[in-house]
Amino acid sequence: MLKVFGCVLRRDLLLAYRRRSDVLTTLFFFVIVVSLFPLGVGPEPDLLRTMAPGILWVAALLASMLSLGRMFSLDYLDGTLEQMVLASEPLGVIVFAKILAHWLVSGLPLVLMAPVLGIQFDLPTGQLGILVLSLLVGTPVLSLIGAIGAALTLGLRGGGVLVSLLVLPLYIPVLIFGAGSVGAEASGLGAQSHVLLLGAGLLMAAALAPWAAAAGLRISLE
Repeated sequence: MLKVFGCVLRRDLLLAYRRRSDVLTTLFFFVIVVSLFPLGVGPEPDLLRTMAPGILWVAALLASMLSLGRMFSLDYLDGTLEQMVLASEPLGVIVFAKILAHWLVSGLPLVLMAPVLGIQFDLPTGQLGILVLSLLVGTPVLSLIGAIGAALTLGLRGGGVLVSLLVLPLYIPVLIFGAGSVGAEASGLGAQSHVLLLGAGLLMAAALAPWAAAAGLRISLE
């Protein structure tokens, strides 16, 4: 299973490298959305510091949703997904590899770009560290949950709108704890509880989401 996991992961990363424009679209969307807020709100430092965690997290959430449609659709169109479903290896392992590849090309760049964008909002170093940590723990949860919605809406007309309706309510706790961790650090309460809750959500999603997405793929292919 580990060999299959590695093969699927390498394959998806290679395909993403060949379609770099799709990856850059997600990153540019994140950068543009975050950069527009200081221009629209004004140069008030206190206001920008207060709004920064929510803005960065909402932008990361929307950027993650922007790339969900590509997680399974290309394999569905060329027939590769059917071969994966018929393979002797567990489909959940294959789906987990695809989710990890999706996060590496669409979630990890957002995490790496967040400290640079946080400087626009005059965030202190300590809050920048908490922001990066919360995104590092929280964005994989977005990919894991989003995979379920992407699997259930695969091949449907207007699937992009449907997947948004499915996953947005499930994203809300991640958004609350992710943005709240930076706010708690700023108020002196400490961000440990928020980060631990995000970590618990990550463990639960990693254990359950690949198998739920695999079941959704089987339903969509029937």
